[in-house]
Amino acid sequence: MPTPFVVTPATAPAPLNVVGEQITVLASGSQTGGYEIFRQAGPEGSGPPPHCHPWDESFYVVKGDIAFGVGDKDMVAEPGTLVHLPAGTMHWFRFGKGGGEMISMTSREAASHFFTDVHRAISPEQPDIPKLVEVANQHQLTVAPPPG
Repeated sequence: MPTPFVVTPATAPAPLNVVGEQITVLASGSQTGGYEIFRQAGPEGSGPPPHCHPWDESFYVVKGDIAFGVGDKDMVAEPGTLVHLPAGTMHWFRFGKGGGEMISMTSREAASHFFTDVHRAISPEQPDIPKLVEVANQHQLTVAPPPG
């Protein structure tokens, strides 16, 4: 059974470097018994390619403008915007000018393991894209093929 916990700036774990994006696991599924919470901060232009996964995901924009693609629709989310994506929704995002920050939440334990494996296996400076897709597939995350 999960136990209560508090994460402060002094006790937060070191961020994971996920292809240039800094992702701090604030609450893992093993700690909560289900959902996960992350702080995601990225430099301008960083963010994942179009992908989907079998867990719900929500993003709350805290800082900066962040472009989102959801299915075939694009939008720019400014601070104070919440974007919710049900499991299986194809999506992507890009941090805008000056970078940005979001708090994200997933519906079950999964993303923390994926982020940890990418942090360990993929160079943020020169990412091996086939290896990244392989790690994604190991976590039931589907990366859309490039257009064309």
